[in-house]
Amino acid sequence: MPANKKYLTKSIHQRIAKITAAILGGYILTMSLHLAAATWMDKTTVMITSTFTGFIMWVALMIVAFLARNGWKVWGLYLLLSALCAAVIYLGQNLNPSI
Repeated sequence: MPANKKYLTKSIHQRIAKITAAILGGYILTMSLHLAAATWMDKTTVMITSTFTGFIMWVALMIVAFLARNGWKVWGLYLLLSALCAAVIYLGQNLNPSI
């Protein structure tokens, strides 16, 4: 049973944006969130946990990228959240240097 044509993305640019946001953007956001958690909590525990939760979160972010109508908005959201995680990492390294 083929897919209904009205639900498929017609623009090649949107298709590329969704695919790259799903694969690259989802991975970047997943790893930056786990690194941000590692700066505030026990690094060993977070890194061991990230082997399981990282894959689950990456797949969930892939699904979210394909559910959205606009791939560029997904890229913007993923980059904004990654920048927020980078700020948390920066603050965590400066405020908690011993952890």
